[in-house]
Parts: sequence; structure tokens; C-alpha cells
Amino acid sequence: MDQRLLTDLKSAIRSIPDYPKPGIVFRDITTLLGDARAFRRSVDELVHPFAGGRIDKVAGIEARGFILGGAVAHQLSAGFVPIRKKGKLPHETVRIAYSLEYGVDEMEIHTDAIGQDERVILVDDLIATGGTAVAASQLLRQMGAKIVAACFIIDLPDLGGAQRLRELGVEVRSLVSFEGH
Repeated sequence: MDQRLLTDLKSAIRSIPDYPKPGIVFRDITTLLGDARAFRRSVDELVHPFAGGRIDKVAGIEARGFILGGAVAHQLSAGFVPIRKKGKLPHETVRIAYSLEYGVDEMEIHTDAIGQDERVILVDDLIATGGTAVAASQLLRQMGAKIVAACFIIDLPDLGGAQRLRELGVEVRSLVSFEGH
């Protein structure tokens, strides 16, 4: 990605100091989503490596992963699969528990959402510690998916989440990175 695009995307992301707690800088993509040019360029950059290849489904992690994942799926002519928090999907589901800084959470997917050996891209807005993305990857593999890549707008490399995914054999693609947390 060229340096100008990188600078444009970074400048479209709002940084909020001391949120949700002191010492954390929250990277807010709602400003990027509200900027038509930055949103379009982000989706184009996420799609580019996979254009012309066979992608069956794009799985988006609740909630910002739905926005990005839906746009990516549309561009790739792929189906979209929501990965949601426990209790939000109306049909029969498969669930996985995962650890967070402050406890345990669960996410789920419909049992009929992914077919055996379907090629899937996982999408979310940000990769930090990787807990959610690792759990989503494990859930997709449990369903029989072949994860082609996990794609994010933002990587916080100091927190090690992208590395955790790579150690699981998942290719990671992110558009920008920010130091710290």
C-alpha cells in the first residue's frame, strides 16, 4: 500500500485517549466509515488480494466486522456470515467461549452458515490481543471452514494478536498499525 493511502487512512481514524480506561488510546473507525472516500479505499484494499480468487464466505465479527465484512463480501460476490455474541442468533448455533481482559464471553454462528471446506475470510475492524479473532478462527475451523485470511483495518502489534493468529496458521492482513494499546 502506498504511503499516501496509509497516511489518509490513519488520519481518518479518530484516536480517543483514556478510553475505555486510563492509559488506553481507543482507535475509533466510525470517522473512517463516515468518510466515503476512506471507507471505499479501505474496502478496496481489503478486497484487492482476493479479487479473482474463490472466496465462498466472508465472516464478520460483531459489530463493526458486520459493516466491513458485508462490504467485502459484496465486492467479492461471496456470502456473508455474522459471528455474534451468545443469544443473538435466532436459529440453531455452534458456540465457543473465549477469554477477555475482564472475564469470559461467548460467540456463536448458525450451524448451517459454513459448509465443509468453504473458503472464508474473517473480517473485523481491529486486531489487538487477538482473543476474539482467535476464537472466531477456531469456531470457523470447527465448522469445517478453510480460513484464507483474517483482515482488519487496524493492527495494534504491541498487543500480539496478529502474531497469535499467524501461529495458528492464519494469514493476517491489516491496513494500518498503531504503536501502543
